[in-house]
Amino acid sequence: MNTATHISSRFIALSLVLLLAAAGAARHTAPAPPAAEDDDDGNASSGLATTPPNDAVQAAFTARSYAPGATAILRLRGHAPGLTVRIYRAGAGHDGRLQGAAVGPRLAAGPAETLRVALAAWPSGLYYARVTTPKRGSWDAPFVLRPAHLGVNRVLVVLPTNTWQAYNYEDDDSWYEHPDVHTIDLTRPFIDGGVPPHYTGYDRGFVRWLALNRHAVDVLSDDDLDRIAKGDSLARAYDLVIFSGHEEYVTQHEFDVTQRYRDLGGNLAFLSSNNFFYKVVKHGDTMDGRWRWRDIGRPESTLVGEEYEDWNHGKYPNEPYRVTAVAGAPWLFRGTDLHNGSTFGRYGIEVDATTESSPSNTKVVARIPNIFGPGVSAEMTYYTTPRGAKVFAAGVMNFGGSALWPTVTTMVQNIWTELSRP
Repeated sequence: MNTATHISSRFIALSLVLLLAAAGAARHTAPAPPAAEDDDDGNASSGLATTPPNDAVQAAFTARSYAPGATAILRLRGHAPGLTVRIYRAGAGHDGRLQGAAVGPRLAAGPAETLRVALAAWPSGLYYARVTTPKRGSWDAPFVLRPAHLGVNRVLVVLPTNTWQAYNYEDDDSWYEHPDVHTIDLTRPFIDGGVPPHYTGYDRGFVRWLALNRHAVDVLSDDDLDRIAKGDSLARAYDLVIFSGHEEYVTQHEFDVTQRYRDLGGNLAFLSSNNFFYKVVKHGDTMDGRWRWRDIGRPESTLVGEEYEDWNHGKYPNEPYRVTAVAGAPWLFRGTDLHNGSTFGRYGIEVDATTESSPSNTKVVARIPNIFGPGVSAEMTYYTTPRGAKVFAAGVMNFGGSALWPTVTTMVQNIWTELSRP
C-alpha cells in the first residue's frame, strides 16, 4: 500500500479516538486504543502503529501454526527475480528484530504466488520465513511450530496470535483504525516487515530469555489452544501454562479450557496485561468481534486475578514498580535483594488492577500507584486455589518484554521455578 496514505489514515483514526476521549468517554467503556510500540528499554516511542519498512515482496503463511514435519504454505504478494526464502527460529540468534537463528538452507523461490515449505522436526517454538527481495529488502512470515503432541515438555507457552492480527494495520483492516471493521483476516502479512505488532516491546524479551536459558517448552498459537477439547487434557499435559504476551482476544472455548485447567490445579502465569479482555468468534481464517467478557457476565479477573484498568493516553510515561508485599509471594523476590518499598523496572502502557471479582485471597505484591492519574494504579498479583493452582499476573503490558533486564530476569526465573512445579 502507499505508505503516506497509510500514515494519514492512521493519524485520522487516532484523532477520532482522542476527540472521543476528550468528549468524556467513560474509562473502560471503549476498547483500548493501540498502545505505542516499545523500544528495547520498555519506553514508548512516538508511533501508535507500525509502517512498511521497504517495498520487498510481502509474505505470510496460510496458517498460524504447523506440526513438525508438515508442509507449510507460504503466500507471496508479488514476485521479483532472485527471490529467496530461509527459515529461522525466533529468539535463538541475532537475525533482525525477531532475533532468529537459521535452521535451514536458503532456498530459491519460483514465480508462483504460493510456496510449499517443508518443515523439519525442530523444537516447538516461534519461527519465521525470511523472504528476501534483491535490492528491495526482506519480509518475515512468522508461524508457530507446535509440539508433535501435547506434553512433549511440561511447560506450555501460548503466543498471542489473535492479538497480533487485531493490531495489524495491513490492508487498512484493523479494529483500531476503522470502527466499522468487525471481521479480521488472520492470514494477512504483518505490516512492519513481517514483525507482529509490538512484538519487540511485549514478546521478544521473554522469547529470547527462554532460548538463552535453554528452557524447553511447548508453544501453541491461539488456534491451537482453541482446538484442545478439554481443560482436562491441558492439565494432564502441563504443570504450567504461560501467556507470555498481550492475550487480549480469546474465544469462549479458550476461556473455558484455561479456566478448567486452573480449576484442576494447573498453574498460570500472565506476563503482560489486558488479558482475556475481549471475546472473539472465529470462522476459518477470519475473526469476528468483539465483546468485553466482563459485560457478558464473565469478568476476566476471576481467572487472571486482576483486570484491565486503563492505558497511558499517550501522555503518561512508564514508571517503576514498588514492592508492597514480599510476604505475599516470597519466592518471587528470592535472590533479587528487593524488599518492601524497593523499586524495579519501568512499566505501563496498559495496566491491570484487582477488582471485587478477583479471587478473595489475591495478593498485590507490587504496585505502581496512580500511574495514569489519581486512583489508576498498576498491580502485580498472585493467588492460589484450593486445588493447588498458583496464578501470577504481571499487571503491566511489558513485563515479559523486560525478561532480560537485571533483577527482572531473576524474577522471571523464580516464576518459572515456582510455577513449573506441580
